[in-house]
Amino acid sequence: MRTLVTGAAGFIGSHLCRRLVADGHEVIGLDDLSDGKLENLASVPEVRFVEGDLRDERAVLDAARGCQVIYHQGAMRSVPRSIIEPEKTTDVNVRGTLNVLLAAREEPATVVFASSSSVYGDRETFPLQESMTPLPRSPYAASKLAGEGYCRSWWSSFGVPTVALRYFNVYGPGQDPANAYAAVIPLFAIACLSERRPEIHGDGEQSRDFTYIDDVVEANLLAGRAPDPARGTVLNIGGGQVPTSINEVLSIVARLTETRPEPVHTDTRAGDVRKTEADVSLAKELIGYDPAFDIEQGLARTVEWFRSRLA
Repeated sequence: MRTLVTGAAGFIGSHLCRRLVADGHEVIGLDDLSDGKLENLASVPEVRFVEGDLRDERAVLDAARGCQVIYHQGAMRSVPRSIIEPEKTTDVNVRGTLNVLLAAREEPATVVFASSSSVYGDRETFPLQESMTPLPRSPYAASKLAGEGYCRSWWSSFGVPTVALRYFNVYGPGQDPANAYAAVIPLFAIACLSERRPEIHGDGEQSRDFTYIDDVVEANLLAGRAPDPARGTVLNIGGGQVPTSINEVLSIVARLTETRPEPVHTDTRAGDVRKTEADVSLAKELIGYDPAFDIEQGLARTVEWFRSRLA
């Protein structure tokens, strides 16, 4: 099967490309390399890479030619960055998603859209369920919610199969700690392995439903062949566990690296929420999603990857 992965040179996109190639699929990778790196695809020369901007309708149409599934991972990501650059975030994430959907209608192709748990905003009731009214707190979250709406409308208006996946704090090997908007886990791993003081925003008691990258890749593949009841839906993709606090994450990483880090506490970041926790029962029911990695297993694999790279 021919597939298109947008954001192919990024963290999630490159993992997805490797899995698709391993499963015998023909893979087209689209990325403008503003955030992703070609070295992330070095191990999969089978991927036909196309450098292009999601906002370029013709580039997206050409890349999608002949594809049966489009895994739309490309986006201008990060909550803090969206607060600094709301116009660009909206342009890339909303217009880019529209271009993907236009291409999918042309082919036709199924679209699996990477959304975000940030659409829920701050809540008092947990776990978070897809039936809850979204309360986005940042331009990034609003742009992802808009993308979900476009996906749903493409299924109801044009019959283009879509599934939107709300990711909950994805982590794993290959996540870039050098990125200005890097997630906390690669930053903790590098800090502990390098005997530097890790940085914690706020008191560290904010908690997250961390989701290992292999589970996210599996969710995408399941969504790509989703049955009719799943089409046009939004599904939570979380770790399937009790949320883990940032302080707990650092404690586990410290144990895995045999260090005793003394964190530096900084101000809470604008737009961040206090807690996330996914109810993944709908994803399990509709596409068979069943996360396989708990936080201990995922962090062990992640720390070992960073250790091997530093060595």
